[in-house]
Amino acid sequence: MRFADFHVGQIIEAGPHEVTTDEVLAFARRYDPQWFHTDPEAAVGSRFGGLIASGWHTCGIAMRMVVDAALRGSESFASPGLQYVKWPHPVRPGDALRLRVEVLEARTSARQPTTGVLRWRWQLFNQDAVLVLDLEATSFFDLAQGRAHG
Repeated sequence: MRFADFHVGQIIEAGPHEVTTDEVLAFARRYDPQWFHTDPEAAVGSRFGGLIASGWHTCGIAMRMVVDAALRGSESFASPGLQYVKWPHPVRPGDALRLRVEVLEARTSARQPTTGVLRWRWQLFNQDAVLVLDLEATSFFDLAQGRAHG
């Protein structure tokens, strides 16, 4: 999507993304090697009752879904960060995650009129409609020459 395609109140949906045990283990072993992410047997005795995905893995899944649903081919070039990120419930192998994004603000930067500023809320839900990720992000778009990247 191009920056001009976004508007306040717009809802973008994507998914599902099926989470596999191999995916959870591979991410965790490389980036978040805590036992409840990497040891399925030990995780059974945890307060979660089984293996769970890293919250950072969950964010990565959401990022991929957002790129595929909205950012591919856009003028997006950077993000100054997140207002907040929450993981209210764990993601488990076998979950089918669906993305819901709401555009909160779409404007041109007052300081840099060639930059579009998009503020949006990303939420991931599992197959039981349980919220597993909630974040608010800001994304910048290069409006100078309408450069889009594939």
